[in-house]
Amino acid sequence: MYTVMIKNKALKNVKKMPKARQDDFFDLVKDLKETGPIQKGWPNFSPLDEKKKTYHCHLSYHWVACWKENKDNTMTLEVYYAGSREQAPY
Repeated sequence: MYTVMIKNKALKNVKKMPKARQDDFFDLVKDLKETGPIQKGWPNFSPLDEKKKTYHCHLSYHWVACWKENKDNTMTLEVYYAGSREQAPY
């Protein structure tokens, strides 16, 4: 079981998403808690930077989420971005 922290800015962006994408986001958070950072079942999942252990996936064509593993190996993940694909930090 992983601990998942969500940045406040990411949560604010989630509130701007359509309801169906909000539901997808929280389904992703549930999957992250249960199985960790590697989420190959989500659309367009890929590592962004293997050294920094950052990842992303699409919630739909226009919406994405990005997360990272904490470097201290405590089974803690941080969702640092959720929002439009066009503004994603990658």
